[in-house]
Amino acid sequence: MGKAAPSPGALYLVATPIGNLEDITLRALRILGEVDCIAAEDTRRTRKLLSHYGIHTRLVSYHEHNEERRAAELLEDLLAGRSIAVVSDAGMPGISDPGLKIVEKAHGAGIPVHPIPGPCAVVAALCVSGLSATRFSFLGFPPRRQAARKAFFEEVVNDPGTLVFFESPRRLQPTLKDLLAVLGDREAVICRELTKQHEEIMRGRLSEVLEECLKRDLRGEVCILVAGYAPSLSPSCPDSKALLEKCKEIQRKGRLGVKEAVKEAAKVCGVSRRRLYQLVLAHRQEGGRVEDRDEDE
Repeated sequence: MGKAAPSPGALYLVATPIGNLEDITLRALRILGEVDCIAAEDTRRTRKLLSHYGIHTRLVSYHEHNEERRAAELLEDLLAGRSIAVVSDAGMPGISDPGLKIVEKAHGAGIPVHPIPGPCAVVAALCVSGLSATRFSFLGFPPRRQAARKAFFEEVVNDPGTLVFFESPRRLQPTLKDLLAVLGDREAVICRELTKQHEEIMRGRLSEVLEECLKRDLRGEVCILVAGYAPSLSPSCPDSKALLEKCKEIQRKGRLGVKEAVKEAAKVCGVSRRRLYQLVLAHRQEGGRVEDRDEDE
């Protein structure tokens, strides 16, 4: 079965390597070689990738400073039947990189938009972090000013999913200090220069990771991952007391059994049903009481 050439008047969002040039799919290379034009965040960087694979497609710049104007121009080409690929410096376009404007315009004009998936720093960092990837929040770059940055972190202090940020190495230390101050001393991971020669993964509590970063002049692209909010299983913990009270309240109002009350309370509070049920059992063992309406409890 032959390979289909890019459709006339189609937009392709093509993932490119985040470091190692070998991390690109065969499909991505084919599309980059067959489209009429490649809109690149940094034409110099993209030209190195294309030269490495012997691709000579026409390049135009498409970055945050010309995105609105260039998107309008690219839309004219798409409407004229030309195929266009959009690439960022690294990873997937539109993920903390330009791409949104042309995608919006293409959809609005009925132009087909196709993802060409591949490397993504967020996914790469998650899979090597050792933190849960079942539920996570990607939050891009935190604000530069400290007051705004702390307020930004306060908005996600109770998010149970793993928190993922990009950060400049110049602001890594102050950002880690603010994370520690707002979120507490949670498990954290710093992924630096992923897939590159000096790739590094640092794991530990936020205080430990911060201490290590204060000793060194770290450079390169950085991804910060922090464990999500998880209330203590100790019945004496204030957060746990609030969860137990909510469970009792739901059980009384709904005349529910323990398991049903735990299920509803976990949903309302955004916590793990299994963790809440363990908390209820621990509470009982310490002499507390959650009304038992389940015959098998």
